[in-house]
Amino acid sequence: MKQGIHPKYNEVVFQDLSSDFKFLTRSTMHSKETIIWEDGNEYPLVKVEISSKSHPFYTGKQKVADTGGRVDKFRQRYGRK
Repeated sequence: MKQGIHPKYNEVVFQDLSSDFKFLTRSTMHSKETIIWEDGNEYPLVKVEISSKSHPFYTGKQKVADTGGRVDKFRQRYGRK
């Protein structure tokens, strides 16, 4: 790889603001805010609006629209006979 063209890849703590869930991972994102993690080290803190702990798809609270049923109803009402 060429030197000097890639962003720095460091450990970062992401915090979900809606559920106060935090996780440590590696990322190219950076932040001026820092946090002391469970291991006693200080890491940059990136705040996010949604994560796997609060996203409806991952929590099982997602509502699936019955689009197939709506299409069939429309065709029954206004379709060719």
